[in-house]
Amino acid sequence: MAPKSKPKSKHSKSQSSDPSALKTLAKTPPQRPNWPTFTPLVPTLDLTVTSLLPNQILLIPNFFTTTLCRTYTTFLSTLPLTTTPGKPKRGEAVRVNDRFQVHDPTFAQMLWTQTSLQELVTHFDNPSIWGGEVLGLNPNIRVYRYRPEQFFDKHYDESNQLNVGEPSIGAKTTWTLLIYLSRCEGGETVFYPEGPKHGPIPEPIVAEVEPGQALLHRHGDDCLLHEGREVKGGEKWVLRSDLVVKR
Repeated sequence: MAPKSKPKSKHSKSQSSDPSALKTLAKTPPQRPNWPTFTPLVPTLDLTVTSLLPNQILLIPNFFTTTLCRTYTTFLSTLPLTTTPGKPKRGEAVRVNDRFQVHDPTFAQMLWTQTSLQELVTHFDNPSIWGGEVLGLNPNIRVYRYRPEQFFDKHYDESNQLNVGEPSIGAKTTWTLLIYLSRCEGGETVFYPEGPKHGPIPEPIVAEVEPGQALLHRHGDDCLLHEGREVKGGEKWVLRSDLVVKR
């Protein structure tokens, strides 16, 4: 089981889950993009949710088709990406990448309902895993591009409280959602489970960057220490949101 509390000095929190991060990237909120439609998609019946680590890290291979991945990487490259500073604020993990962030409830709802995600999550064989009644996805949408020599150092993703829907419902995020859109050399997402206090250190768990694959992992108090390894070649494109549950 992941640690209930995180050390504040040895490892850092994720910048990506900080709602105020947008303010550091632009003086005014960006305009909501005209996102491409989610076509073509693999039928839900042909998709499976597999466990990289039971109840902690889940994978959905082929969540996006190769064609849809190409459509999105082409579109995302037109957005006003901002390179994160190499020297982070105190308490934040070192991250060097290009990113775009926007508050877009409409797109979050599209990604939740127009793909297979809602059905896969709500019909999962252990629905209690999500930490509450799942309402959908975080409207805080993030796009990441990692070029050669760019990376995201070891960190924990924080849980955030928010209000969603009309009328407003109190909610919180419980799982990070990453959708890989391209293939690259390096760039793996690597998790570091904690072992027994006096026992051997467990081997890291490596999630390869596979185009179209969705990765879900717990965050907040149950988050595992993890990193995005340095990209050695090509570009790593990622679409990011979070699962939101009722508070």
